[in-house]
Amino acid sequence: MSFFKKIKDKLTQSQDNMSDKFREGLTKTRDNFTTKMNDLVARYRTVDEDFFEELEEILFQADVGFETVVKLIEELKMEVRRQNIKDTKDIRGVISQKLVEIYQGEDQDTDALLHLQEEDLTVILFVGVNGVGKTTTIGKLAHQFKEDGKKVMLAAGDTFRAGAIEQLEVWGNRVGVDVVKHGEGSDPAAVMYDAVQSAKAKKADVLICDTAGRLQNKVNLMKELEKVKKVIEREIPGAPHEVLLALDATTGQNALTQAKIFKEATNVSGIVLTKLDGTAKGGIVLAIKQELGIPVKFVGLGEKMDDLQPFDAEKYVYGLFADLIEDEQDHSDV
Repeated sequence: MSFFKKIKDKLTQSQDNMSDKFREGLTKTRDNFTTKMNDLVARYRTVDEDFFEELEEILFQADVGFETVVKLIEELKMEVRRQNIKDTKDIRGVISQKLVEIYQGEDQDTDALLHLQEEDLTVILFVGVNGVGKTTTIGKLAHQFKEDGKKVMLAAGDTFRAGAIEQLEVWGNRVGVDVVKHGEGSDPAAVMYDAVQSAKAKKADVLICDTAGRLQNKVNLMKELEKVKKVIEREIPGAPHEVLLALDATTGQNALTQAKIFKEATNVSGIVLTKLDGTAKGGIVLAIKQELGIPVKFVGLGEKMDDLQPFDAEKYVYGLFADLIEDEQDHSDV
Protein backbone atom coordinates (compact mmCIF):
# COMPACT_ATOMS: atom_id res chain seq x y z
CA MET A 1 0.00 0.00 0.00
CA SER A 2 1.42 3.43 -0.98
CA PHE A 3 1.91 6.21 1.56
CA PHE A 4 -0.68 8.33 -0.26
CA LYS A 5 -3.27 5.55 0.14
CA LYS A 6 -2.37 5.12 3.82
CA ILE A 7 -2.94 8.83 4.44
CA LYS A 8 -6.21 8.79 2.51
CA ASP A 9 -7.51 5.73 4.36
CA LYS A 10 -6.48 7.08 7.76
CA LEU A 11 -8.08 10.47 7.20
CA THR A 12 -11.25 8.87 5.83
CA GLN A 13 -11.55 6.82 9.01
CA SER A 14 -11.01 9.85 11.28
CA GLN A 15 -14.49 11.20 10.42
CA ASP A 16 -13.77 14.88 11.00
CA ASN A 17 -13.71 17.94 8.74
CA MET A 18 -10.14 18.93 9.59
CA SER A 19 -8.76 17.19 6.50
CA ASP A 20 -11.04 19.27 4.27
CA LYS A 21 -9.99 22.45 6.09
CA PHE A 22 -6.32 21.64 5.51
CA ARG A 23 -7.07 20.89 1.87
CA GLU A 24 -8.93 24.19 1.38
CA GLY A 25 -6.51 26.21 3.50
CA LEU A 26 -3.44 25.00 1.62
CA THR A 27 -4.90 25.59 -1.85
CA LYS A 28 -2.41 28.34 -2.78
CA THR A 29 0.61 26.34 -1.65
CA ARG A 30 -0.71 23.15 -3.25
CA ASP A 31 -1.49 24.81 -6.58
CA ASN A 32 2.03 26.24 -6.68
CA PHE A 33 3.78 23.14 -5.33
CA THR A 34 1.77 20.49 -7.19
CA THR A 35 1.96 22.30 -10.52
CA LYS A 36 5.74 22.45 -10.29
CA MET A 37 5.95 18.85 -9.07
CA ASN A 38 3.79 17.59 -11.94
CA ASP A 39 5.86 19.58 -14.42
CA LEU A 40 9.05 18.14 -12.94
CA VAL A 41 7.76 14.57 -13.10
CA ALA A 42 6.56 15.11 -16.68
CA ARG A 43 9.97 16.39 -17.81
CA TYR A 44 12.03 13.71 -16.08
CA ARG A 45 11.24 10.07 -16.66
CA THR A 46 14.02 8.81 -14.40
CA VAL A 47 15.19 9.87 -10.95
CA ASP A 48 18.67 11.31 -11.41
CA GLU A 49 20.87 14.11 -10.03
CA ASP A 50 19.30 16.76 -12.28
CA PHE A 51 15.85 15.73 -11.02
CA PHE A 52 16.95 16.18 -7.40
CA GLU A 53 18.49 19.59 -8.16
CA GLU A 54 15.21 20.88 -9.59
CA LEU A 55 13.21 19.29 -6.74
CA GLU A 56 15.52 21.13 -4.34
CA GLU A 57 14.68 24.43 -6.02
CA ILE A 58 10.92 23.75 -5.83
CA LEU A 59 11.19 23.07 -2.10
CA PHE A 60 13.23 26.25 -1.55
CA GLN A 61 10.56 28.26 -3.37
CA ALA A 62 7.91 26.81 -1.04
CA ASP A 63 9.95 28.17 1.93
CA VAL A 64 10.65 24.71 3.30
CA GLY A 65 14.00 26.04 4.56
CA PHE A 66 17.62 25.26 3.75
CA GLU A 67 18.34 22.73 6.53
CA THR A 68 15.08 20.88 5.93
CA VAL A 69 15.60 20.71 2.16
CA VAL A 70 19.14 19.37 2.55
CA LYS A 71 17.96 16.70 5.00
CA LEU A 72 14.96 15.78 2.85
CA ILE A 73 17.02 15.42 -0.35
CA GLU A 74 19.62 13.26 1.44
CA GLU A 75 16.94 10.95 2.85
CA LEU A 76 15.15 10.78 -0.52
CA LYS A 77 18.34 9.74 -2.27
CA MET A 78 18.90 6.96 0.28
CA GLU A 79 15.29 5.79 -0.04
CA VAL A 80 15.48 5.83 -3.85
CA ARG A 81 18.56 3.60 -3.68
CA ARG A 82 16.99 1.35 -1.05
CA GLN A 83 13.77 0.83 -3.01
CA ASN A 84 15.54 0.94 -6.39
CA ILE A 85 13.12 3.62 -7.62
CA LYS A 86 13.67 4.56 -11.24
CA ASP A 87 10.40 6.18 -12.38
CA THR A 88 9.83 9.75 -11.13
CA LYS A 89 6.11 9.03 -10.63
CA ASP A 90 6.99 6.59 -7.87
CA ILE A 91 8.87 9.16 -5.83
CA ARG A 92 5.94 11.47 -4.99
CA GLY A 93 4.61 9.21 -2.25
CA VAL A 94 8.11 8.87 -0.82
CA ILE A 95 8.45 12.67 -0.67
CA SER A 96 5.21 13.03 1.29
CA GLN A 97 6.21 10.23 3.67
CA LYS A 98 9.59 11.85 4.35
CA LEU A 99 7.97 15.25 4.95
CA VAL A 100 5.82 13.72 7.70
CA GLU A 101 8.77 11.83 9.20
CA ILE A 102 11.01 14.91 9.19
CA TYR A 103 8.35 17.02 10.88
CA GLN A 104 7.40 14.48 13.52
CA GLY A 105 10.92 13.27 14.27
CA GLU A 106 11.01 10.85 17.18
CA ASP A 107 8.24 12.53 19.18
CA GLN A 108 5.44 11.53 16.78
CA ASP A 109 4.11 15.08 17.13
CA THR A 110 2.91 14.62 20.74
CA ASP A 111 4.48 18.00 21.56
CA ALA A 112 1.92 19.62 19.24
CA LEU A 113 -0.71 19.18 21.97
CA LEU A 114 -1.49 22.02 24.37
CA HIS A 115 -0.49 21.34 27.96
CA LEU A 116 -3.69 22.06 29.87
CA GLN A 117 -4.06 21.68 33.62
CA GLU A 118 -6.57 19.03 34.66
CA GLU A 119 -7.95 20.71 37.77
CA ASP A 120 -6.25 24.11 38.09
CA LEU A 121 -6.10 27.28 36.03
CA THR A 122 -4.18 27.03 32.73
CA VAL A 123 -2.31 30.20 31.74
CA ILE A 124 -1.41 30.71 28.07
CA LEU A 125 0.88 33.60 27.16
CA PHE A 126 0.69 34.90 23.59
CA VAL A 127 3.66 36.69 22.03
CA GLY A 128 4.31 38.02 18.52
CA VAL A 129 4.82 41.23 16.55
CA ASN A 130 1.99 43.56 15.64
CA GLY A 131 0.02 42.71 12.54
CA VAL A 132 0.43 38.92 12.56
CA GLY A 133 -3.15 38.25 13.72
CA LYS A 134 -2.29 37.64 17.37
CA THR A 135 -5.44 39.19 18.87
CA THR A 136 -7.70 37.48 16.34
CA THR A 137 -6.03 34.16 17.12
CA ILE A 138 -6.56 34.71 20.85
CA GLY A 139 -10.25 35.32 20.20
CA LYS A 140 -10.60 32.19 18.07
CA LEU A 141 -8.77 30.05 20.64
CA ALA A 142 -10.98 31.45 23.41
CA HIS A 143 -14.01 30.48 21.32
CA GLN A 144 -12.70 26.91 20.95
CA PHE A 145 -12.12 26.56 24.69
CA LYS A 146 -15.60 27.92 25.42
CA GLU A 147 -17.14 25.50 22.93
CA ASP A 148 -15.37 22.73 24.86
CA GLY A 149 -17.18 23.85 28.00
CA LYS A 150 -14.30 25.71 29.64
CA LYS A 151 -14.55 29.03 31.45
CA VAL A 152 -12.16 31.41 29.69
CA MET A 153 -10.78 34.84 30.54
CA LEU A 154 -8.51 37.20 28.58
CA ALA A 155 -5.79 39.58 29.80
CA ALA A 156 -5.11 42.74 27.76
CA GLY A 157 -1.35 42.91 28.30
CA ASP A 158 -0.57 44.78 25.07
CA THR A 159 -0.88 48.22 26.65
CA PHE A 160 1.38 50.04 24.18
CA ARG A 161 -0.23 49.57 20.78
CA ALA A 162 -3.05 52.01 20.15
CA GLY A 163 -6.35 50.16 19.98
CA ALA A 164 -4.96 46.79 21.15
CA ILE A 165 -7.02 46.77 24.36
CA GLU A 166 -10.20 47.72 22.54
CA GLN A 167 -9.55 45.07 19.87
CA LEU A 168 -9.25 42.37 22.53
CA GLU A 169 -12.42 43.67 24.19
CA VAL A 170 -14.29 43.34 20.90
CA TRP A 171 -13.23 39.70 20.71
CA GLY A 172 -14.13 39.18 24.36
CA ASN A 173 -17.65 40.48 23.74
CA ARG A 174 -17.96 38.47 20.54
CA VAL A 175 -16.94 35.22 22.22
CA GLY A 176 -18.65 36.03 25.51
CA VAL A 177 -15.66 36.00 27.88
CA ASP A 178 -14.37 38.51 30.46
CA VAL A 179 -11.38 40.71 29.62
CA VAL A 180 -9.12 42.09 32.36
CA LYS A 181 -7.62 45.43 31.31
CA HIS A 182 -5.90 48.59 32.53
CA GLY A 183 -5.47 51.89 30.70
CA GLU A 184 -3.29 52.38 27.64
CA GLY A 185 0.39 52.75 28.56
CA SER A 186 0.03 50.97 31.91
CA ASP A 187 2.40 48.29 33.22
CA PRO A 188 1.67 44.94 31.47
CA ALA A 189 2.90 43.02 34.53
CA ALA A 190 0.29 44.77 36.68
CA VAL A 191 -2.41 43.71 34.18
CA MET A 192 -1.22 40.09 34.43
CA TYR A 193 -1.27 40.19 38.22
CA ASP A 194 -4.87 41.42 38.29
CA ALA A 195 -5.87 38.97 35.55
CA VAL A 196 -4.48 35.98 37.46
CA GLN A 197 -6.21 37.09 40.69
CA SER A 198 -9.50 37.61 38.85
CA ALA A 199 -9.23 34.26 37.03
CA LYS A 200 -8.61 32.50 40.34
CA ALA A 201 -11.51 34.26 42.07
CA LYS A 202 -13.91 33.44 39.22
CA LYS A 203 -12.62 29.85 39.01
CA ALA A 204 -11.70 30.15 35.34
CA ASP A 205 -10.25 27.15 33.52
CA VAL A 206 -8.10 29.07 31.03
CA LEU A 207 -6.53 32.54 31.10
CA ILE A 208 -5.15 33.74 27.74
CA CYS A 209 -2.74 36.68 28.02
CA ASP A 210 -1.94 39.11 25.22
CA THR A 211 1.43 40.91 25.19
CA ALA A 212 3.07 43.77 23.28
CA GLY A 213 4.93 42.86 20.10
CA ARG A 214 7.59 45.51 19.71
CA LEU A 215 10.83 44.38 18.09
CA GLN A 216 12.44 47.81 17.68
CA ASN A 217 14.29 47.33 20.95
CA LYS A 218 14.94 43.65 21.63
CA VAL A 219 16.37 44.36 25.10
CA ASN A 220 13.15 46.08 26.22
CA LEU A 221 11.08 43.25 24.75
CA MET A 222 13.05 40.64 26.69
CA LYS A 223 12.86 42.59 29.95
CA GLU A 224 9.13 43.13 29.58
CA LEU A 225 8.37 39.48 28.80
CA GLU A 226 10.63 38.35 31.64
CA LYS A 227 8.79 40.60 34.08
CA VAL A 228 5.38 39.40 32.88
CA LYS A 229 6.41 35.76 33.19
CA LYS A 230 7.83 36.28 36.68
CA VAL A 231 4.60 37.85 37.91
CA ILE A 232 2.54 34.97 36.49
CA GLU A 233 4.89 32.31 37.87
CA ARG A 234 4.97 33.94 41.30
CA GLU A 235 1.18 33.71 41.54
CA ILE A 236 0.90 30.28 39.88
CA PRO A 237 4.04 28.11 40.16
CA GLY A 238 4.79 26.43 36.82
CA ALA A 239 2.83 29.01 34.80
CA PRO A 240 2.58 30.12 32.09
CA HIS A 241 1.86 26.58 30.94
CA GLU A 242 2.18 27.54 27.28
CA VAL A 243 3.98 30.40 25.54
CA LEU A 244 2.57 30.57 22.03
CA LEU A 245 4.24 32.65 19.34
CA ALA A 246 1.97 33.95 16.58
CA LEU A 247 3.67 34.15 13.18
CA ASP A 248 2.29 35.32 9.84
CA ALA A 249 2.85 32.54 7.28
CA THR A 250 2.73 35.04 4.40
CA THR A 251 6.00 36.64 5.60
CA GLY A 252 7.95 33.45 4.89
CA GLN A 253 11.56 33.51 6.04
CA ASN A 254 10.94 36.74 7.98
CA ALA A 255 8.71 34.67 10.28
CA LEU A 256 11.74 32.49 11.05
CA THR A 257 13.74 35.58 12.02
CA GLN A 258 10.96 36.71 14.36
CA ALA A 259 10.76 33.25 15.90
CA LYS A 260 14.51 33.29 16.65
CA ILE A 261 14.21 36.65 18.43
CA PHE A 262 11.24 35.60 20.54
CA LYS A 263 12.90 32.27 21.32
CA GLU A 264 15.77 34.27 22.82
CA ALA A 265 13.37 36.51 24.73
CA THR A 266 11.17 33.83 26.24
CA ASN A 267 10.75 30.07 26.36
CA VAL A 268 8.39 29.64 23.39
CA SER A 269 6.59 26.29 23.66
CA GLY A 270 4.68 26.39 20.40
CA ILE A 271 3.91 28.30 17.21
CA VAL A 272 0.54 29.50 15.94
CA LEU A 273 0.99 30.02 12.21
CA THR A 274 -1.62 32.49 10.98
CA LYS A 275 -2.77 33.18 7.41
CA LEU A 276 -1.48 29.86 6.07
CA ASP A 277 -4.36 29.98 3.58
CA GLY A 278 -2.99 33.25 2.19
CA THR A 279 0.42 32.05 1.05
CA ALA A 280 1.88 29.86 -1.69
CA LYS A 281 4.84 29.16 0.60
CA GLY A 282 3.29 26.84 3.19
CA GLY A 283 6.54 24.93 3.50
CA ILE A 284 7.47 27.38 6.28
CA VAL A 285 5.75 24.94 8.67
CA LEU A 286 8.55 22.42 8.13
CA ALA A 287 11.30 25.02 8.36
CA ILE A 288 10.06 26.26 11.75
CA LYS A 289 10.05 22.82 13.35
CA GLN A 290 13.30 21.63 11.77
CA GLU A 291 15.39 24.78 12.20
CA LEU A 292 14.04 26.03 15.53
CA GLY A 293 12.87 22.86 17.23
CA ILE A 294 9.54 24.50 18.11
CA PRO A 295 6.35 22.62 17.24
CA VAL A 296 3.55 24.29 15.29
CA LYS A 297 0.49 23.83 17.52
CA PHE A 298 -2.17 25.69 15.53
CA VAL A 299 -2.56 26.96 11.97
CA GLY A 300 -4.91 29.61 10.61
CA LEU A 301 -6.67 28.23 7.55
CA GLY A 302 -9.26 30.96 6.92
CA GLU A 303 -11.26 33.84 8.34
CA LYS A 304 -14.04 31.88 10.05
CA MET A 305 -14.13 31.30 13.80
CA ASP A 306 -13.42 27.58 13.43
CA ASP A 307 -10.66 28.00 10.84
CA LEU A 308 -7.99 27.98 13.55
CA GLN A 309 -7.04 24.30 13.58
CA PRO A 310 -4.71 22.14 15.70
CA PHE A 311 -1.73 21.27 13.52
CA ASP A 312 -1.52 17.70 12.25
CA ALA A 313 1.47 16.65 10.15
CA GLU A 314 -0.44 14.05 8.12
CA LYS A 315 -3.35 16.38 7.42
CA TYR A 316 -0.83 19.04 6.42
CA VAL A 317 0.82 16.68 3.92
CA TYR A 318 -2.63 15.71 2.67
CA GLY A 319 -3.32 19.42 2.11
CA LEU A 320 -0.10 19.71 0.09
CA PHE A 321 -0.64 16.57 -2.00
CA ALA A 322 -4.46 16.26 -2.03
CA ASP A 323 -4.76 16.33 -5.82
CA LEU A 324 -2.07 13.68 -6.24
CA ILE A 325 -3.61 11.52 -3.51
CA GLU A 326 -7.05 11.73 -5.10
CA ASP A 327 -5.57 11.02 -8.52
CA GLU A 328 -3.78 7.91 -7.24
CA GLN A 329 -6.95 6.76 -5.47
CA ASP A 330 -8.98 7.15 -8.68
CA HIS A 331 -6.46 5.07 -10.63
CA SER A 332 -6.39 2.34 -8.00
CA ASP A 333 -10.19 2.10 -8.07
CA VAL A 334 -10.27 1.51 -11.83
